[in-house]
Amino acid sequence: MSVEQPEQPAAPGASTAGERRRISVVGALGELLLMAGALILQFLGWRLWWNDAIMPGQQPTAASDLSTGCLEEARADRTDAPAAEPTDSGEPVVGPESYANGTPFAVMYVPRFGDGSQHSIAEGTGLDVLNSFELAVGHYPGTQMPGQVGNFAIASHRSAYGGGMHEIEQLRLGDAIYIRTRDDWYTYRFRDLEYVTPETVEVLAPVPNIPDLQPTDRLITLTSCYPLYSTAERIIAYGVLESWQPSSTGPPAEITDVVASWES
Repeated sequence: MSVEQPEQPAAPGASTAGERRRISVVGALGELLLMAGALILQFLGWRLWWNDAIMPGQQPTAASDLSTGCLEEARADRTDAPAAEPTDSGEPVVGPESYANGTPFAVMYVPRFGDGSQHSIAEGTGLDVLNSFELAVGHYPGTQMPGQVGNFAIASHRSAYGGGMHEIEQLRLGDAIYIRTRDDWYTYRFRDLEYVTPETVEVLAPVPNIPDLQPTDRLITLTSCYPLYSTAERIIAYGVLESWQPSSTGPPAEITDVVASWES
């Protein structure tokens, strides 16, 4: 009669073949996950580089083309009568009350944002506008148009897709915000910054944050995400109309040379 010998415990540090296979599978899976994470980070870095390095060069070109088109149309509509002198008095001329979604109708230029910071403004704030290679700045439907009593409210990304408002935090009291439409130039002056939650839509009211109040001023509101690379909050820049003049008289004197460089 034989007696079964008990299994001898594995020596310290030894592993069975099954355990080695399990460890090998787990290790391979971990390496694959690390590689996938690295590829995702590289892709995101490429997207940010593409958006910040390539698209900003295309959007100012599109804005310059739109500005040139406005100039040519204004010239075509002029008569032989002498052009009116620039004016900051009287009622500003206001264009159409609305445009079809995605239609570019104005150009924004903010000297504080630096050279080449002119951007087209199109109707709508969907991704088809804000993520566009040629547009970048969108007008909130239902808010007022340039020069109109109330609130001309627009939006853009901080960094992605050209970053039409990348330097919004750098605005200083009195900085000019120029808006050009087919018929007119409008000069707004920056007044204040505010930080709000994404749900704070009252900033788009004709009188920002006081929806029930009847507007008397001609305002502009710039909205973007805050902080950079995040959508946690919104940064809001307010301005008030200082003056306006017909496009046929040329741009405001202080940016004549800059605008000429777009249209040359």
